[in-house]
Amino acid sequence: MTLQTFPTHDLLSQHTAEHMVALINQKPDALICVASGDTPIETYHRFVELVRAGKTDVSRCMFIGLDEWVGFAPDDVGSCSYYIFRDLFEPLALRPDQIRVFDAQSDDLAAECRLTDELIDRRGGLDLLLVGMGMNGHIALNEPGTPFTNGCHVSQLAESTITVGQKYFEKETVLTQGITLGLRHLTGAQEVILLVSGEKKAPVLRDALTGPVTEQLPASLIQTHANAHVWVDEAAGQLVQGL
Repeated sequence: MTLQTFPTHDLLSQHTAEHMVALINQKPDALICVASGDTPIETYHRFVELVRAGKTDVSRCMFIGLDEWVGFAPDDVGSCSYYIFRDLFEPLALRPDQIRVFDAQSDDLAAECRLTDELIDRRGGLDLLLVGMGMNGHIALNEPGTPFTNGCHVSQLAESTITVGQKYFEKETVLTQGITLGLRHLTGAQEVILLVSGEKKAPVLRDALTGPVTEQLPASLIQTHANAHVWVDEAAGQLVQGL
């Protein structure tokens, strides 16, 4: 694991977008898993600009959505997939066969999990996993206490996740479960990038990077990955300087 701090969120986003371009230029058929949330949005905007400028060709890549609120569809404003489609998939004009997101309205969520597990395993693991970190240290919707060995699964959402999740919706919305990639896919990924931005994340980032590796703090698993990058802005990284 390596840690790098950037003076601003804009510089963090530009660096991440350029790294994604370099990865795809090296492996044009890369399998990339992308997160929703506020932190990576600017990265996606910068990445789209670079692709449109001819810096790389995404026509052979495949993108996987990291997670979703159970019961929501990609065209529901506030769903995880809604923002990934809006900010990344649609601007890139990806073909349907280049996209895999969870059908969180399926009558068989276990089958949805198996399909994504099988896709990732068939490809020998993710080439890149791009994730953020929740206020309780969750990665994707792997809440505290989730076994590190889990593959894709349905999770019971923590109260803090439900509270924070409301910001993505236009009105108060009932959230109870998520469907998500499991942490074994983080362990098995060729490369992991954890993006963290903002002062409010500083204490949990410190605990994740300097405390024990424990299932009670899912983000702490990043310490064990040989090719993981933790890229943060100065506000988020203020308690881990010199690490």
